[in-house]
Amino acid sequence: MAQQLYIQPIALVTGPQAVEGDAVRLGGSMAYAHLFAVIIREDGDVVERATCSARDIPAMLADLPVDLADEAAAQWENLGRIHAPLACGQRTIRLDTPQVMGVLNVTPDSFSDGGKFMDDPLAMQVQAAQMHEAGAAIIDIGGESTRPGAAAVWEGDELKRVIPAVQLCAGMGAAVSVDTRRPAVMQAGLDAGAHIINDVSALRHDPRSLEFAASSGKPVILMHAPGDGDDLHAGGDYSAVVFDVFDWLRERRDVAIAAGISRDRIVLDPGIGFGKSLVENLALLNALPLFHALGQPLLLGASRKRMIGALSNEAGAHERLGGSLALALRGMDAGYHLLRVHDVFETVQARNVWRGLRDAGLTDFAGLVG
Repeated sequence: MAQQLYIQPIALVTGPQAVEGDAVRLGGSMAYAHLFAVIIREDGDVVERATCSARDIPAMLADLPVDLADEAAAQWENLGRIHAPLACGQRTIRLDTPQVMGVLNVTPDSFSDGGKFMDDPLAMQVQAAQMHEAGAAIIDIGGESTRPGAAAVWEGDELKRVIPAVQLCAGMGAAVSVDTRRPAVMQAGLDAGAHIINDVSALRHDPRSLEFAASSGKPVILMHAPGDGDDLHAGGDYSAVVFDVFDWLRERRDVAIAAGISRDRIVLDPGIGFGKSLVENLALLNALPLFHALGQPLLLGASRKRMIGALSNEAGAHERLGGSLALALRGMDAGYHLLRVHDVFETVQARNVWRGLRDAGLTDFAGLVG
């Protein structure tokens, strides 16, 4: 089996001046990495691992075997790639600071709201307006529950649920993503005013999805999930979850590009909670900066996930705000561009305080030697 290489940021700093410029700005974000691990895997096992600072990376990469040189150069370039804003109709979503994506579920069996926003149109309207006013850059609308054990939804029912919500949110001037695996719902959602396709199957569920997404010209979010049928949580058998998810997302990125989707329209999501154990989710969260080496904007969706309950005496979905904020901050520290959350006001407030700390870190030169 051919060897595989990964360049993983392992030490983050508040800004480049903290290490005399020896740092890389990850993905054009406000996260900076100083130390990196260059890791080589073969047959699923790590066979070599070396660490160095950003300044010494070129020399280390020059000593790699020829067959790894191109991938190493691509990953190193990707880590510092600055991403263009997402074009969402009249709105532009900048990716140089963390942006909050508010979740609006219009399903009868959502784990987070239990169908409240499907059964009560007024409650849905109020929720959408509150998220928009609280600072959600994007409202993500889904009409099919993807929690473990959820039944598949008939396309007609999904359309009836999603389209009125899309029309409402687009009408109030919000940027809207439609969370669906079905090209007919993607099409109807875009026609109703949505701007982004968010497919938790990474355009695998329906063979027509790739072609449609390419022809639409819209940004596409590709999420990792091991299942390739109705059950997205099936088949989560990993040799090393962090590297396996990285390889999987790289393959889906390349498939999307080959299908005609422009690289600057592809967002990647490691899929926290989908077909992964608590230990595997924690491993991914601790390795979030690695995924910048794929060279795409990154989304983290960990809000109210089951793992928070598992770490806090089985707290219910509505008792997971503290854990959700902790994970959102983990994503901010790792330079993630989009944070998909249920609690928009609280997350925007946390983001604003985090941003203040980052700004201060970048402008405080008191510790520098003259």
